[in-house]
Amino acid sequence: MEDCQAFSTTTGLKRVPLTPLRVFRGVICLVILLSTAFTFLVYFGPLAAVMLRLLSIHHSRKVVYFLFGLWLSLWPFLFEKINKTKVIFSGETVPARERVLLIANHRTEVDWMYLWNLALRKGCLGCIRYVLKSSLMKLPVFGWGFHILEFISVERKWEIDEPVMRQMLSTFTSPQDPLWLAVFPEGTDFTEEKCKRSQKFAVENGLPVLKNVLLPKTRGFYACLEILRGSLDAVYDMTIAYQYRCPSFLDNACGVDPAEVHIHVRRIPVDEIPVSEGGASAWLIDTFRYKDQLLSEFNAKGHFPNQGTEGELSTVKCLVNFAIVVTLTGVFTVLTFFSFWFKLYLALACAYLASATYFNIRPFPVLDYVKAMLCKKKIA
Repeated sequence: MEDCQAFSTTTGLKRVPLTPLRVFRGVICLVILLSTAFTFLVYFGPLAAVMLRLLSIHHSRKVVYFLFGLWLSLWPFLFEKINKTKVIFSGETVPARERVLLIANHRTEVDWMYLWNLALRKGCLGCIRYVLKSSLMKLPVFGWGFHILEFISVERKWEIDEPVMRQMLSTFTSPQDPLWLAVFPEGTDFTEEKCKRSQKFAVENGLPVLKNVLLPKTRGFYACLEILRGSLDAVYDMTIAYQYRCPSFLDNACGVDPAEVHIHVRRIPVDEIPVSEGGASAWLIDTFRYKDQLLSEFNAKGHFPNQGTEGELSTVKCLVNFAIVVTLTGVFTVLTFFSFWFKLYLALACAYLASATYFNIRPFPVLDYVKAMLCKKKIA
């Protein structure tokens, strides 16, 4: 059995020391991110994701993608422009605005956030969705956002998750709606202990023994592929690695890590992936074996092959976006302080978002409901 390799660690020296000034800066960043998120959710969420959705899911999603794409753009701005983290893309250059299923390895708690850096460059930031564990839906404010953005929450028990996933996935099949659906097939972040358990399972079942990634869970991936195959352009295989040290969420907020994020991208047309469940499962395992080789090379060389496939973000565009988000937050904050009606709307919006997230409530378009009822009557 091969030794598990920690190609970057969660311990050791940080890129820059965590000084009191860095802590203060981190607090300021979190205050800005939380306050802007709260404002966008309570003032735009109910209007875009409830009132407009009663008329049209398609137009509701377009507005949600635009508005929350503005807010999500703050994160790549924080990573690349404020923290000065180098996000280095390699592999293939992918087209803009495709409907895709993304699969990625899961090294640390913030892997999923760096997918935003590519989505922003491709004009798909607002339409990125994740399959994530249900406990994250309970996060204050952010859980509301995950619900508005239609993330798929799972318990990591297939008998419970399968009907939930299939129901949600069935609502994503329209080619009219942009889609980046991100899945982490390992199901959890990588640690040496989990790697040893994964290797033991692989040996017992005649599967590849991997040292940089865990064996992928195939059923969730196949469900996504089966239901969405007819409306997808491609699958993006993304391999993420960190130079020197894996970051935590607070490392990002305080700007102490990571120094470099390396993302290798492969684009696989959907028709190149087997249709059968057994074939698709074998394909996914082979893909993770390839990831394992890539990460071994990264560990030896410090980079992936064919670097430099994406350019840098525009500083001017990032600053304009930041100014728009902060200005809107300031305007609505002032209106809330001085208007009874805005205070009332705020209270009702918070009550709705909390209950809708907890009970997983999503309005159904009135016109579609009427059409369905009329069709039933005709059939009867």
